[in-house]
Amino acid sequence: MADTPAEEELRATIAQLDYPMLIVTTSDGRDRSGCLVGFATQCSIDPPLLMVWLSERNHTTRVAAGATHLLVHFPSSDQRDLATLFGSQTGDEVDKFGLCSWEHGPEGLPLLSECSNWVAGRIVERLETGDHVGHLLEPIAAACGPWAAQLGFQSIKDLDPGHEA
Repeated sequence: MADTPAEEELRATIAQLDYPMLIVTTSDGRDRSGCLVGFATQCSIDPPLLMVWLSERNHTTRVAAGATHLLVHFPSSDQRDLATLFGSQTGDEVDKFGLCSWEHGPEGLPLLSECSNWVAGRIVERLETGDHVGHLLEPIAAACGPWAAQLGFQSIKDLDPGHEA
């Protein structure tokens, strides 16, 4: 189905934005998974809540369906290699955690050792939104450390995704 003129213009506008890129990891007690995410935002100040959207086609979404928590990492602009690993590989075919340094974090979630900024959150609610599933997160643990700068969409937009959106 062809895009309407409004949809085409929206896509063109969005392609120019430099929204933050995040890495989400999770575990359902049996499997662990993680992916690069471009759809995320703070959605409440008091209490502080985050909303993170995962593609329905993504391995991480399938693991997250059985999970109670997600861990959201905020990679630095100098961590493109880590973003490439989690954005261009699929957990259906590759053990991403075998290719990077990680440890068990809060609630047993995979915590990427290279990321000094992260928040672990309890999944309060899931919301189906088009081709993505939103996960409303209540923070249970977090770290705010040094970083070069935010990793933005414009610096990784050339990656070939592990799964189509």
